[in-house]
Amino acid sequence: MNKDIRKNLDNLSSADRQLQNQAFSYILEVTEKPVDWAYETWDELVAMLSSQDNHERAIAAQVLCNLAKSDPEKRMLRDSAALLAVTRDERFVTARHCLQAIWKVGAAGKDQQKIVVEGLERRFNECITEKNCTLIRYDICQCLRNLYDEVGDEKIREKALELIDTEEDLKYKKKYRTLWKS
Repeated sequence: MNKDIRKNLDNLSSADRQLQNQAFSYILEVTEKPVDWAYETWDELVAMLSSQDNHERAIAAQVLCNLAKSDPEKRMLRDSAALLAVTRDERFVTARHCLQAIWKVGAAGKDQQKIVVEGLERRFNECITEKNCTLIRYDICQCLRNLYDEVGDEKIREKALELIDTEEDLKYKKKYRTLWKS
C-alpha cells in the first residue's frame, strides 16, 4: 500500500472533519476499481462500523461497500451482519448512507448478492414501525434497482416488485414502482 493511501485511510478517523472528508473522498475514488490493499485495512473498517462516531460508521460502511469488489476471499460473507446492522443505525443519516451503498456488495458475486437481497428484504419488512419507513423502503427499492442494473439478475427485479406489492399505502407503492418503469 502506498503512503498516500495509508495516510488517507488513517485520516478517515481524524477529528478534523475537513481532513476526514478529504480522505473519504480520496478513498472512495480509489476504490471505484479493485485494489490490492483491501485486506490491509479490512479489519480496521469493520471495527469502525461500531465506532462511537456516527460519521465514522457511515464512512466505514461506504468504504467497505466499495471494497467488496476487492474481496476474493469473500470476507464480506463473514462481516455482512455488521454492515447490515448499520442500515439500522440510531442516526438515520448514517443508516441511509449504508443503505444507499450496500448494493455494491451484492454486485461482487452471487454469494454476496444473496446476502444483500435477503438482508434488504428483512429490512424492508422490519422497518414498518419506524419513523422513516417510507424513506427506508424507497432506499431499499433504489438499492435493488442499482444492483439489478449492475448484474442484470431477473430475480432481483422480481424480489423488488414483490416487496413493493406488500406496501399498503397506494401513494408509496406507486412511488416505489417508478424506480422500475424502464
